[in-house]
Amino acid sequence: MNIQWYPGHMTKAKRQMQEDIKLIDLIIELVDARIPRSSQNPDIDELGRNKARLILLNKSDLADEAENEQWAAYFRQKGCFTAKVNSKTGAGLKALSPIIREACAQKLERDKRRGIKNRPIRAMVVGIPNVGKSTFINSFAGRACAKTGNKPGVTKGKQWIRLNKETELLDTPGILWPKFEDERVGVNLALIGSVKDDILNLEELSLELIDRVRENYPGILAARYEIEEEGKPVEVLERIAAKRGCIKKGGDMDYAKAASLLLEEFRNGKIGRITLERPQE
Repeated sequence: MNIQWYPGHMTKAKRQMQEDIKLIDLIIELVDARIPRSSQNPDIDELGRNKARLILLNKSDLADEAENEQWAAYFRQKGCFTAKVNSKTGAGLKALSPIIREACAQKLERDKRRGIKNRPIRAMVVGIPNVGKSTFINSFAGRACAKTGNKPGVTKGKQWIRLNKETELLDTPGILWPKFEDERVGVNLALIGSVKDDILNLEELSLELIDRVRENYPGILAARYEIEEEGKPVEVLERIAAKRGCIKKGGDMDYAKAASLLLEEFRNGKIGRITLERPQE
């Protein structure tokens, strides 16, 4: 599966970020804890050179906890501050203010030396589409400041949000990069819903998911759907269709419906806590 998706508005958004980066002290980058590497935009490394960086493993409640720890250690080794969060429930957000101050300690010290008082830390919140940036901002701020939606492309423009006297956040649209060099990256992004479903072959995508889940979490599909998970992926999808009543008039299996159901239950964490890539890979 070779998946590419780079709508025109993303070029404009990237140019705007290049301008705004001059105004900020810290980049807060949200990645999806189930695919931390694939959900990191490589352009951010270039844009954010010489800026303090805080990486949030968002949706960490949907990912394998042992792998969350591995990824947190991996990003710390790379010189980034990091935290595990769940923007929907607010888990992990209370610990962020001291981490933000620590990440910007040099800036705060510099301001103090220059006699600058009460200049807030300005942080840019970045990430790929549908990674949960706006939900994070609203939860962190404790009020609805940013538009949210369970689909990519909801945030179209930038907006500044003042959290308190200490911190201001700049919300930015989710952007991908023009070409996924690694085919697996595109598939991973499609699996978590960061690429619009209407440009995808969901049946093919669901077969890929079955393969990957069986390889790394044997038995989890059998437990969820009360089926035998051996055999070809299409046979497993057929068993899921039969078990969940995804059947067309005339008795044929509705593979499209079964595929959508499987992907939705993976994305919502109903199948279990699953991480699709590991730091050592």
